[in-house]
Amino acid sequence: MAFKLHPVLAADCIQLGQFELCRVLLMNDANYPWLILVPQVDGVREVFELSEPQQSLLMEESHYVLNAMSEAFNADKMNQAALGNMVPQLHIHHVVRYKNDAAWPAPVWGKVASVAYGKEELERMIAKVNNALSNHQNYHLYE
Repeated sequence: MAFKLHPVLAADCIQLGQFELCRVLLMNDANYPWLILVPQVDGVREVFELSEPQQSLLMEESHYVLNAMSEAFNADKMNQAALGNMVPQLHIHHVVRYKNDAAWPAPVWGKVASVAYGKEELERMIAKVNNALSNHQNYHLYE
């Protein structure tokens, strides 16, 4: 069976590109720079369900995203989470946090209403994120 992105992730996010294992999504919430990595392995709900090589690759790709986003956005803190309570498909959130953001110091979920990017703001965000991730040899943009 071919990999298929969960409909909630497809609706809530903009697909930017992919690494060797993970699809890279931008959460359409202008409150925070927020990427989601989705391992492109069908039927996986938990990290431990991935093979050991896939787990290692996920960690490498995730750490790369955390570091690149922290530097590109001058983060006060990076949040990383894999909840899966609402969307069962394994996906890892990578959220840039600032001490003055709308939810600080609490988690971002349920604190403030999501705010979709405007057209120009979205174009700037996509360019900035893709630039931040472009140094990874296995990152490829979606056209």
